[in-house]
Amino acid sequence: MNQVARRIGRTLALVLPVVLVLSGTLAVTRVPWAAAPSESRVLTASAEKASTQAKSRAPQDLLRDRLLVELQEKNPGVALTHLQQATTRHPSLAKHCVSIARALGRAAVAKYGAAHRAQAFSRPVCDTSFAYGVASTL
Repeated sequence: MNQVARRIGRTLALVLPVVLVLSGTLAVTRVPWAAAPSESRVLTASAEKASTQAKSRAPQDLLRDRLLVELQEKNPGVALTHLQQATTRHPSLAKHCVSIARALGRAAVAKYGAAHRAQAFSRPVCDTSFAYGVASTL
């Protein structure tokens, strides 16, 4: 019975955040003030010009790249631990923790294949963002 409850808990921990995020995303895309496709193309073109002019990369991008390399060389658990340490040392990175953890989750599935193998490395970093990254590749 304990194993069944644990399995149900793991399933809910993996599925519930995905359902909540998707339902919120669908709700936002249906509002009348959403940008028209032509406006988004204009924004994309100006964003491309801005990115070519930028000379230095943002700290969160450097951290994400370093952790993705670490995930490939070692394992996702080590990368998640270092993500937690980085956000503790530099609180300004905390607002980027979710996106970095999701990227690590997607990379873990790419490296280890099945989502349940990648999920085994999960740590309580940035709530369930790593789990969301794993689940989003399914």
